[in-house]
Amino acid sequence: MSVDEALRQLLALARATPFTAVEPVALRQADGRVLAEDLLATIDLPPWANSAMDGYALRLDDLPGQPLPVSQAVFAGQAPGPLQARTCARVFTGAPVPDGTDCVQLQENCVLDAQGRVSSLTPLRRGDNVRPQGNEIRADAPLLAAGTVLNPISLGVLASQGISQVPVLRRPRVALLSSGDELAGEGAVLGPGQIFDSNRVVLATLLERLGCDVIDLGCVPDDPLRLRTALVEAEGAELIISSAGVSVGDADCIGALLREGGEVKLWKLAIKPGKPFTFGHVGAVPLLGLPGNPGSALVTFLLTARPYLLARMGVVQVEPVRVPVVAGFAWPKAGKRQEYLRVRLDGGRARLLENQSSATLLSAVQGDGLLEVPAGETFEAGDVLDFIAFAGVGVY
Repeated sequence: MSVDEALRQLLALARATPFTAVEPVALRQADGRVLAEDLLATIDLPPWANSAMDGYALRLDDLPGQPLPVSQAVFAGQAPGPLQARTCARVFTGAPVPDGTDCVQLQENCVLDAQGRVSSLTPLRRGDNVRPQGNEIRADAPLLAAGTVLNPISLGVLASQGISQVPVLRRPRVALLSSGDELAGEGAVLGPGQIFDSNRVVLATLLERLGCDVIDLGCVPDDPLRLRTALVEAEGAELIISSAGVSVGDADCIGALLREGGEVKLWKLAIKPGKPFTFGHVGAVPLLGLPGNPGSALVTFLLTARPYLLARMGVVQVEPVRVPVVAGFAWPKAGKRQEYLRVRLDGGRARLLENQSSATLLSAVQGDGLLEVPAGETFEAGDVLDFIAFAGVGVY
């Protein structure tokens, strides 16, 4: 199945089974959380007209004629009186302007005579250097939409409205396991033919960056009974993510379990790396089966599992952002599957990293992202292709 078609089906399934549990959290604890409800502005912002510069607040009609005496000085945090006729007010950046003001002249564009009266040196228009009340937003206007992934900037917007607590989706509970007799967890002593498992560390970290609570089921041997026991420990999980064991080999127990007692909706993608991707259910719980090779597991997580999770969270923009980049190398042999090449950006051009093996992570560490090569296509150095930055999908 093509990546686009698989993603279309995954997102439809995700949006049909959204996460719905909501909890309130303090603003300072809400970074990275998903807003659960539409929020409206509580106040006008700014709440009163204020000066954008240090200078003198005045009425434009008062400017022709004699210099204007200064009738008051207004600092930020003070409440001014109304502007007296044929006077100006000394104001500072962010200070409220007196009622009756229709412009502010910058202090560097003014000259003061011996009596401290102000003359303007440059022309003005009504509204110059004044931020009107509600210029940014009006009370009761839409502020942030449900599904917004909160970040430092959006949290600052909420803080500017005096909002101290926000309704967010409860963290999804995701069970995570790696399958294979050859795998040893962190701190273990390697036995004959064993390797350390890296997938759980990578995937758990990516899941936590998405705001998930991870239930770590560890490394599970290629044994159907042990696998079933591990999945029992995932009770309460709203999603299971596995790596390896989803193909049709004799040792691929997860694939066998899905076919025997569960349900398989997707199997095998036309993608490189990452062909043996599976989506199904264990009972009522969805399972995303990722390939076992670390490079494949990373790519398929970023392109399928991550959008699926974000869609279940109600996020609108779930797919990776693609930007055009110039290839700094040629690709003369067309592949049967859509390929994702690990590349480094050098002077705005994509440079191919040497080791593109699905078994390696090191080239992803050395790279800036993935260059997308459509199935059946070749390209020359200088051609433009789509690029997915690791920084844009939570890796960096």
